[in-house]
Amino acid sequence: MQPCWRGLGTALVERGLRGPVALVTDTEVGPRHAQVALGSLADGGLTAHLVTLPAGEAAKTLDTVRLAYDALLEARLGRDTTIVALGGGVIGDMVGFVAATYLRGVAFVQAPTTLLSMVDASVGGKVAVDMPQGKNLIGAFKTPRLVLADLDTLATLPPAESASGMAEVIKAGVIDDPDLFEHLERGSAEPLAWTITRAIEVKQRVVEADPYEQGRRAVLNLGHTFGHAIEHVSQYRLRHGECVAVGMVAAARLAASLGYATPDLETRLRACLARFRLPTAAPGFAVDQVYDAMFQDKKKAGGKLRFILPRAMGDVVIVGDIPAEAVKAAIQAVIGDPS
Repeated sequence: MQPCWRGLGTALVERGLRGPVALVTDTEVGPRHAQVALGSLADGGLTAHLVTLPAGEAAKTLDTVRLAYDALLEARLGRDTTIVALGGGVIGDMVGFVAATYLRGVAFVQAPTTLLSMVDASVGGKVAVDMPQGKNLIGAFKTPRLVLADLDTLATLPPAESASGMAEVIKAGVIDDPDLFEHLERGSAEPLAWTITRAIEVKQRVVEADPYEQGRRAVLNLGHTFGHAIEHVSQYRLRHGECVAVGMVAAARLAASLGYATPDLETRLRACLARFRLPTAAPGFAVDQVYDAMFQDKKKAGGKLRFILPRAMGDVVIVGDIPAEAVKAAIQAVIGDPS
């Protein structure tokens, strides 16, 4: 199936974005999709400049952002520029940060090419880069003028990448859509357009109620306090969605241990994740190593960790000041380390 971006140029022009375009992609996505996107921009009468950055989470750094700035400056692109991020969640986050900061901010468009970026990273306007100390520690809020997702691109993804994206879809069901979770629990993501739309609608409802993460928006971080720490200690060998999946299991275990949920919630969650070939454990790390990495998480408040805990499908609560022993027990449940 040939992915197409033939509507990209028209969509920009219809939104009044008629200046030059920087199409920023990476070395994995660019060879597959960039030429079609560039052709669409040309068909819309837009002047486009292709910028290709290194691929992968390890490249989501200020050093790579500097490469993007250099390319934009070399092309002499001004404040009438629109920056289009063509790629997955990493490129969307990083390029969004570039758009938020280049010349104090230029127009930004998301063209997500992975399931994870379609349902999560491209929606909500949070953009960032990683630091050696942790994930997404340097960032901004930058609302895209347009998000254009072409479902045909999903056919080009390797199975592990598709599965990784399903973690965020399942997460949406746990947070605020029990019907979506029950549909996935039966073992099918089809019809895919319906499933993706339902997941996006969950995030849209939460973000519209709290666009700058002053309160309720934090529920979107279900599984992330554990997951980001596991991702960090794995040195990003594990995919983001895989770590979120394991993190959700740990959150469910913690919720049960504190009396917020019954143990069957974890059982249902594990079974659903397994149906979509997602891990429910990440062995090989030390409990204290993962626990210490949590304190690099930007979501802590007053120096204390905050956790999003599921009480039932479609019902989560934000909880802080949890005893370290309870948190470490939940970590051990998903890493299998006796220390």
